[in-house]
Amino acid sequence: MPEDPRAGRTRARLREALWEECANGPLEKAGVAAVARRAGVGRATFYVHYADLEALAVDACAEIVREAVDALHAWRGVADPANPPPALVAFFEGLPQRRALYAQLLRPGGGGPLGQVLHRDLRARSRAERELAGAPEPELVASAVASAFAGVLADWLHGMIEGTPAEIAGRVWRLLISLHRTPLP
Repeated sequence: MPEDPRAGRTRARLREALWEECANGPLEKAGVAAVARRAGVGRATFYVHYADLEALAVDACAEIVREAVDALHAWRGVADPANPPPALVAFFEGLPQRRALYAQLLRPGGGGPLGQVLHRDLRARSRAERELAGAPEPELVASAVASAFAGVLADWLHGMIEGTPAEIAGRVWRLLISLHRTPLP
């Protein structure tokens, strides 16, 4: 059944209000009342759509998950370790503007609510592509790719790994290529 357009517009206003609130401070300082007021809805309406601020934040950040999954799969043919896909570089270059919120939801090592969504979606896409290509061990390699990417991304966002967005994109790209190329029995 298609989504009610009014509900979609309300969720979009709530996501935008959250981004605006988080531009002024961390998620834990934002309140449901402030986000709802900024979005022009009541608290009760907020709770019709989201259980809490974290659920709204994960929904607002879900675009990063789609972008990450698409960026990692934005190439065809033989992967060149020296040249990550431009979409992967662009993905990393777009992260710093909302780094603080992403880092709150994607904890070191790749955990946290956003990490769970990223791991699930990236694992599913990687597994499907390996199965389509007839590559061995699609479940194992898909789990390794999803875990490695989510962990490195989170650790970079938290300042545990140094590098510019372009540098980290290149390093991540080489790491993921090596996971795909590792001979498996």
